[in-house]
Amino acid sequence: MKHLYITDLDKTLLRSNLTISNFTKQVWNSLTKSGIKLTIATARSGPKSLELLQDLHLHHPLIVMDGAMIISNKGEILLSNAINEHTTQSILDIGRKHKIEPFVIGIDHQGVERFRYTKNLNSLQQELISEYKQDKRMQFKTNLDPLKENIKTVYIGKEEQLTPLKDEFTQIFGNKIEIKFSKDPYLDGYFLTLLHPKGDKAHALKALKEMDGFEAHKTTVFGDSHNDMGMFKLADSKIAVLNALDEVKEIATEVLPHTNDEDAVAKYLSLKHL
Repeated sequence: MKHLYITDLDKTLLRSNLTISNFTKQVWNSLTKSGIKLTIATARSGPKSLELLQDLHLHHPLIVMDGAMIISNKGEILLSNAINEHTTQSILDIGRKHKIEPFVIGIDHQGVERFRYTKNLNSLQQELISEYKQDKRMQFKTNLDPLKENIKTVYIGKEEQLTPLKDEFTQIFGNKIEIKFSKDPYLDGYFLTLLHPKGDKAHALKALKEMDGFEAHKTTVFGDSHNDMGMFKLADSKIAVLNALDEVKEIATEVLPHTNDEDAVAKYLSLKHL
C-alpha cells in the first residue's frame, strides 16, 4: 500500500538546538530519492520551516502555521484558513484590556505575508523576536492592527497572565475560533494561539490528502505535543517520540524508544525502509 509520512518539527524531527543531524539528513534524502513520501506539519511559518529544512529534499506540500496554511515545497501558499479583520480587531481589544499585545501573522492587502509586532513587548516576546531579526516578514506597527487574512494571533507570557485571557476568549468566541494554550518547549512561558476553526493539523491533513492525491495512502504521523493530537486521531499510525507529552503517548499506536535528540524519527524510518 502507498504510504505518506508526516512529522512534526520541534521536539520531534528537529533536535532541541533546532538542527537536523547528518543521520536524519541521510535517511530522509535517501528515502525521498527512492520514492518514499515524506513531509512535515508544524506550528512554524513557511519561510522558517523551509530555512530549517534547507538540507532535506522536499517534494510535497508542507503543513505550516499549526495547520492553518499549506505551502508548496517552494514556499507558495496553496491553502490558508484565516480569521477576518473584524474578529481579529476584537481579539486585539480584549488582549489590551489584559494589558498584553500579541503577534499577528498573516497576509496583508498586497498579498504579502507579515509578522506584525508592536512596542511594550514582555521579555518572552523580546526573546522570540530576537530570533526573527532577519525575517523579511517582520513588520513593526506603532498601533497593532489586523491584516487582511489573519492566520495566527499569538500571545506569549506567564501561565497566570494568559489563563484569564484564554478563558475570556473561550467565553466570547466559543468554537468560532480555534484556541490553543500550551507550554513553550524553548521559552519559560506559555503560548496562547488563536486560529481559524479549520486552522489545525487535522483539517490540514484532510486537505493535503485531497489536494496532492494522497487519499489512498496509508498515513503515519510523528509528534510530541498537543497540536499533534488532532492529526494523530486521523492517521492510520500515530508515532510518539520518547520525549512526547503523556497525553500524546496515550493516543499513540507506538511510542519510540528514542527522543528527538536521538534521531527518533529517522531511526524509525531507516528500520522500516533501509
